[in-house]
Amino acid sequence: MSIIVSDLVKIYGQQRALNGISFEVQPGEIVGFLGPNGAGKSTTMKILTGFIPQNSGTASICGIDTNEKETDFRAKIGYLPELNPLYTEMYVKEFLQFSGRLMGLNGEKLHKRINEMIVRTGLSKEQHKTIYQLSKGYKQRVGLAAAILHDPEVLILDEPSSGLDPNQVIEIRNLIREIGENKTVLFSTHIMQEVESLCSRVVIINRGNIVANDTVKNLQEKAGHKFLIRVELKQQPQVELFKNLKGVYKCESIGNTLLIESDEDMREKIAEIAANEHNLILSMQKEFTSLESVFQQLTK
Repeated sequence: MSIIVSDLVKIYGQQRALNGISFEVQPGEIVGFLGPNGAGKSTTMKILTGFIPQNSGTASICGIDTNEKETDFRAKIGYLPELNPLYTEMYVKEFLQFSGRLMGLNGEKLHKRINEMIVRTGLSKEQHKTIYQLSKGYKQRVGLAAAILHDPEVLILDEPSSGLDPNQVIEIRNLIREIGENKTVLFSTHIMQEVESLCSRVVIINRGNIVANDTVKNLQEKAGHKFLIRVELKQQPQVELFKNLKGVYKCESIGNTLLIESDEDMREKIAEIAANEHNLILSMQKEFTSLESVFQQLTK
């Protein structure tokens, strides 16, 4: 296993941040680590990366205990914390040279890796600027480039797309997918579409406890509410008419598209309402319950 967490406990004063959590991440997996703010995600990641110690339990990276003093497991990790720590007065290439030397790279090998990472992370046009001059999206790219510069086996990312615009989110998402083809990736995010797009599995933590550890599809199938109906109408729908149907617990519209989550298959009733309103249905399909709804159920 690339990552093993077993009965991990962390206590801050009177607050129990982690309550004996356990999970594993296999080589080559991209696993989403989800939870509300304050659930214990960042604490777990800080323990896994050696920034803080646990009170009890064990954590290991590529078979090396994170409390092991003689072997530096951190050489096997690329870490991008939530608050991307960059020296903004440095130039991009200067910062990557600095980061590489800290990880034991030098000479031609360091030069080659820097050039590879600049191309891979889309920094070619920005490489001669100071980090201060970059947009937040490009600063995230610099952080990612530094995290994978030493070619680690495991990548740990704490909300890598936080604060980015939609185009930047897609670019970072594609980069994570590419990196995940030959590395183990554990990342936290609040963007459910990102999880559905990238993750082979999801671990959800709430109040210091693991409340789910499964594939996205299995979590959706196990959800108490089974039906998500997506309806595209010719005209913008009157949401209240559909929201008041018995069994509907969530109903919202995005333009002329209606999303309805319910305890039963509502397609006939939806078609009847649309016909009464003389609103032509262009398409209607049944999908799995959204991951967002599953998350809400598990973390209430």
